[in-house]
Amino acid sequence: MRTHKLTTVAAATLLAISLAPVAHAGAKLEITEDSFINLGAGIRTTASGTEDGSPNGDSWSTDFNVDNIRLYLSGQLMPAVKFTFNTEKIDGDIDVLDAIVQYEPSKEFNIWAGKMLTPADRIEMNGPFYALTWNQYTVPLYPSDQGGEAGRIGRDDGVTVWGAFDKFQYAVGVFDGLEGYSNQDDNLLFATRLSYSFWNMEGNPAYYTSSTYYGEAGDVLTLGVSAQYQEDGTGTATDGEDFTGYTADVLMEKVLSGGGVVTLEGEYKVFDADLSAATRASADCFCLFDGDAYFATAAYLFADPVGIGKVQPYVRYTSNSPDDYDDSDLTEVGVNYIIKGHNLRLNANYTTGDANASGYAAADDADSFSLGVQFQI
Repeated sequence: MRTHKLTTVAAATLLAISLAPVAHAGAKLEITEDSFINLGAGIRTTASGTEDGSPNGDSWSTDFNVDNIRLYLSGQLMPAVKFTFNTEKIDGDIDVLDAIVQYEPSKEFNIWAGKMLTPADRIEMNGPFYALTWNQYTVPLYPSDQGGEAGRIGRDDGVTVWGAFDKFQYAVGVFDGLEGYSNQDDNLLFATRLSYSFWNMEGNPAYYTSSTYYGEAGDVLTLGVSAQYQEDGTGTATDGEDFTGYTADVLMEKVLSGGGVVTLEGEYKVFDADLSAATRASADCFCLFDGDAYFATAAYLFADPVGIGKVQPYVRYTSNSPDDYDDSDLTEVGVNYIIKGHNLRLNANYTTGDANASGYAAADDADSFSLGVQFQI
């Protein structure tokens, strides 16, 4: 993956914007009647304890970690021409997360070019800040979330066409995908997401998603399907195979008469990356999950009659079934304390099992407990 470090000039520009006299509490810099720049930030931080796998089963390791720290910069040159530039902590450095030139002439047809989320399943389109659970990445992820050779943190360089017709939404993109390794012919990766909202239309920007709206979107029932394909998209330089992935996901959120909110989310995913055992054992293999996986989540948001925050307990179960390896699973039980939607929430959760984002069991079953804080502005 080609990385892009923030230059001194870019950092100085961000600082100048943050200090300039701007409207709306410093969040918006108006340049002309039709052009402006918006600035924001997001942080997720966690304190966790994990069973270390010792024979007596009573030894725990503890850790404090800043999971995400993001600067959001976006703007508009004229009504149909916009841009997005976001940063993230990647490998200990502040690096480019998104860098997008956006042509948005209508609700039905828009074009984005640059570094962006590849169209995929709901959990990847959420990002960590708009998830229902704190640990949503426990099923196998698409290539752009596999370490950098085919993109990073769900992003890749390419072009996406997206839009919506009433309650139907589409996003279709072409990306670099895996470069090198098995892809010696420089084949492109094709990605798409299609969704239909049977009840209220979800109100996210572009083709992004959320896994809960805390009842603020009313009744939601959306079915989404996604697919990605790249010729020679997995393997080594001497033994490559095509990669194909399919996902179906569903979100239901129902606002009850008493003010409570029921949220149900589920996903079923199939990856085809058929590699030999010898190839998978190679140190220079870009190996993707081969098999199927699913998860199911249920949550209930209690009403807040006094206006101090809402409590949302949830439970999630994940099952990963690779074709040539042992199955893995994970159960997460947690509670969100919602102070200001996705912009300010607290989380406590307990997990048990061995499933992870690779789709394979990386270790023996382990128990983990964490406390998390999420902030955005």
